[in-house]
Amino acid sequence: MASAPSAPPTPSSLKRIVAASLIGTTIEWYDFFLYGSAAALVFNKLFFPESDPLVGTLLSFLTYAVGFAARPIGALVFGHFGDRLGRKRLLVLSLLMMGGATFAIGLLPTHATIGSAAPLLLTALRLVQGFALGGEWGGAVLLVSEHGDAERRGFWASWPQTGAPAGQLLATGVLAFLTAVLSDAAFGSWGWRIPFLLSGVLVIVGLWIRLSVDESPVFRQALERAEARKAEAAAVTERMPLVAVVRHHWRDVLVAMGARMAENISYYVITAFILVYATVSAGVSKQTALNAVLIASAVHFAVIPAWGALSDRIGRRPVYLIGAAGVALWMFPFFALIDTGGFGALLLAVTVGLVLHGAMYAPQAAFFSEMFATRMRYSGASIGAQFASVAAGAPAPLIATALLDAYGTSVPIALYVIAASLLTVVALAAAKETRHRDLADIAPSGGTTGPAGPRKDRSDQKDRRDQENRTTEDAPTI
Repeated sequence: MASAPSAPPTPSSLKRIVAASLIGTTIEWYDFFLYGSAAALVFNKLFFPESDPLVGTLLSFLTYAVGFAARPIGALVFGHFGDRLGRKRLLVLSLLMMGGATFAIGLLPTHATIGSAAPLLLTALRLVQGFALGGEWGGAVLLVSEHGDAERRGFWASWPQTGAPAGQLLATGVLAFLTAVLSDAAFGSWGWRIPFLLSGVLVIVGLWIRLSVDESPVFRQALERAEARKAEAAAVTERMPLVAVVRHHWRDVLVAMGARMAENISYYVITAFILVYATVSAGVSKQTALNAVLIASAVHFAVIPAWGALSDRIGRRPVYLIGAAGVALWMFPFFALIDTGGFGALLLAVTVGLVLHGAMYAPQAAFFSEMFATRMRYSGASIGAQFASVAAGAPAPLIATALLDAYGTSVPIALYVIAASLLTVVALAAAKETRHRDLADIAPSGGTTGPAGPRKDRSDQKDRRDQENRTTEDAPTI
């Protein structure tokens, strides 16, 4: 039984909500990407000095990947409580955890000071970062998706997605500035700490903005309905959000995971591994590589809302497919351009790669939000996105570096990204178009009662009422 729709937010309130989500995701991604860039540039020397340069980089990227391993755990925990308590509270907690861990990395003694304890502490703080980010993404995109309407949901929900390139832009920009004004010795001694300590200031700003927004109206209505039905039923045993997601949305979780493969792997190859490949194989200076990623990230930031708006017009799946196919076709030209050693060619390679990535990343927020019922949406979207990151983004720089070390050529790395793109195309082929769905009316067994019509064959009225009753039983309450 669908509830009456809530009044749409005013333009000013919606912009405030978008700003709160964007500033939070920007800070969180800044913290996360800062580690990745530092892993490629200095952590191999500061925390793994006894290894040869390429092995040290592999070990450094291994601690980088550990952050991804914690993201599914964060998705489970934050999704569980986000579906029970609301999106806003958990977003504040994720921001505090991420900022605190990043600030602590800036204070961390190196291997030269405390020996093997240094990489262990670094790994522990990376785990906290991954845990926090696993809970951040789902809540941030849902807060915007659930405030907006279906007509422009793709556009508005794509703005929190720009937090990734904005965070990359900020992290790379700070590092590029410091490497430009400091000598290599000064940067390796103390300059690398400055970007991590800067996170403390950014978190204060993010909290001030994030605390000013209201909870999602769609979630509040779903919570009120669940509480009312629970009172009527008197003694209903309710399932955890994870159990409800696995029971009702297992197919959607698999689609989301498959859709993430090309998006996640290509992004970390283009932005993180490129700092290794360009400097080791193409002979480009680290400053030149950072500058290319910096400029390309600015373009990436600008095109994401445009791709999101296009998904409102032609659908989430077509735009996503453009990105997946485009990245696959671009991989061989991508490495060929970098191999020339010229800055213009390097910039073109990274920029086109990120523009094509944006076609996948922009509609992703609305696409995943529209797959899941309200009281299990935080869990479902987070689980689908973050579990995929363990197999996709987490090992991507590590696998790419290992392939480069083993074969000495970019061909196997390009084939690796192309294989991921094929997986994404298969997942999208199995998915349904979602752009017209009413988020308040998505049924947990895969159907919808809203204007977009059912996602599966229509059942009779009795089956639908039974389904709605099961929805209330399965949805967790406070």
